[in-house]
Amino acid sequence: MRTRLKANLVWAGLMIFGFILIDGLEFAGIINTFIENMLVTIGINVILAIGLNLIIGFSGQFSLGHAGFMAIGAYATGIITPTITTIGGFYLSMFIGVIIAIIAALIVGIPTLRLRGDYLAIATMGAAEIIRLLINNLKITNGAAGIFNIPALASWATVYVIMCITTIMTVNFIHSRSGRAIMAIREDEIAAEAMGLNTTRWKLAAFVFGAATAAVGGSLHAAYIQTIAPSDFNIMASIAILIIVVLGGVGSITGTFVAAIVLGALDTILQNFGTLRMIIYSLALILIMIFKPAGLLGTWELSFKRFNRQEVADHE
Repeated sequence: MRTRLKANLVWAGLMIFGFILIDGLEFAGIINTFIENMLVTIGINVILAIGLNLIIGFSGQFSLGHAGFMAIGAYATGIITPTITTIGGFYLSMFIGVIIAIIAALIVGIPTLRLRGDYLAIATMGAAEIIRLLINNLKITNGAAGIFNIPALASWATVYVIMCITTIMTVNFIHSRSGRAIMAIREDEIAAEAMGLNTTRWKLAAFVFGAATAAVGGSLHAAYIQTIAPSDFNIMASIAILIIVVLGGVGSITGTFVAAIVLGALDTILQNFGTLRMIIYSLALILIMIFKPAGLLGTWELSFKRFNRQEVADHE
């Protein structure tokens, strides 16, 4: 426990340094609105991809329903904040979105998590589509027209801080007893069950945790973009998050950060290429996956423990 506390303090210090650096660059005028939008997009994508990586990389479940849970968080913020136009209203909407996403994840997860592989992917994709169609046909969500003029209650600083909190919570969950149980089930579900683990319960825990982070990302998206519509949360949105996870390395939180930054920067750079943008973007992804099929970092993680052990070895 002392080791985890020390690691958390080190990472918190790095995150504070990152915040001060970005704030200083913005104050100096080096970071303009265009770059700020890119940074916010990267931050939201990190939150979404970390939750999905927990489900796919650490618990071994193949889910394509992340956009549905993101939509729940986004619409909770889109519906509540125009009435309560304060920062308190924003965090209240985020909390409500997370609670609804957890309930939806339980409803979806209990019957579907007994499935595996492609069957589970199809089931979760269907669940996400049901959520999108419900939003598309409900009066409170304004149907297909979506919701406009959502109060701008999220800034780059809000996204950055929540991204850091989400990351620390997820990493601590992975390194906890619960995380070790989930990874044991991923490695060999039959053996884990023979050892007395309730496999469905632990897989459901990972699925619910991932859904909650998706709702947080959806709330930030709505509060920053200020406009949402059901079409924003279709199957392609889930696949876009999946691409970040696979490109960075399934089972690597560090890889998720690297992939989100690379893809965010690439997408921004290619804005000037017009219709060729998606072709170049797709070609880059194909080339990366040909030469790095395990992702940019595979399962490698940045760890200060490794550096400490190396330092001790050098002294010896």
